[in-house]
Amino acid sequence: MVLVGATTENPSFEVIGPLLSRLTVHILNPLDEEGLVTLLQRALTDRERGLGHRDNTASADQLLAISRFASGDARRALVALEHIARQSNHGQALRDEALEQVFQGRALLYDKHGDSHFDLISALHKSIRCSDPDAALYWLVRMLRSGEDPLYLARRLERIASEDIGLADPNALRMAVAARESYRFLGAPEGELALAECAVYLAVAPKSNAIYKAFGEVSQLLNSGYAHSVPKQLRNAPTRLMKESGWGAGQQYAHDEEDGIATMKCLPDEIADKKFYHPHKSGWEAKVKAKLSALRTELEHRRKDC
Repeated sequence: MVLVGATTENPSFEVIGPLLSRLTVHILNPLDEEGLVTLLQRALTDRERGLGHRDNTASADQLLAISRFASGDARRALVALEHIARQSNHGQALRDEALEQVFQGRALLYDKHGDSHFDLISALHKSIRCSDPDAALYWLVRMLRSGEDPLYLARRLERIASEDIGLADPNALRMAVAARESYRFLGAPEGELALAECAVYLAVAPKSNAIYKAFGEVSQLLNSGYAHSVPKQLRNAPTRLMKESGWGAGQQYAHDEEDGIATMKCLPDEIADKKFYHPHKSGWEAKVKAKLSALRTELEHRRKDC
């Protein structure tokens, strides 16, 4: 017995592993424009199953426009062709006005919970990461016109500001937050411009994933079981017993130290020399890198003198 199944979902996620391992998966990709044009030409001339009895003709540009409208979906292309033909006289060329009327009701192919959703947001994210403002605008507006929740896009822009820009441009996150609040206040369509402004700003901003990587490294360390006790010099000692137990011993108040730099170590002894944050040489983070390098060097000198 041979079973054949079809799904519009991604089988990698929707079909259980044991079953997937026993299947042969065939991916049916959207048709290209040339293939759709061929189907449309066939439908126009087929008298038995198509529109041949109407004797309508169509220019190459009209057929190409319909194929682009269909976004790879043959059924959508054929339905559009049928509507356009019905609004055109028998034996005549398809009316451009009929094409425009059908296209005005266009709904972009989009599934808010399926692969299309994740593919498009991935395209937006990577376009910004690659510093391509034109692509960023294209994917942003495409998602908006497809019915995506603008506040979901605003949240993603905030994520991008932290993950891909970080301290290379501290204003990036402020811009993303402001865009979200602007949309929340203005709504559509005026608020959409704030999201577009933010997407372009993030695309042209200097990039750094140093904060993202540092956060991940600390998380991985903690997940591995490295949750050490807080060093006693970092603990408060509000009671006499705590002080006698050594809590707060050796604690330094940075504001009382030279240049506000304390030599007190703030990580547990087991990882005292660990460095998580490694700033990049781009944008404002280049200044952070120079400052941090000088600070670490000064600390090393002072600790040796101690």
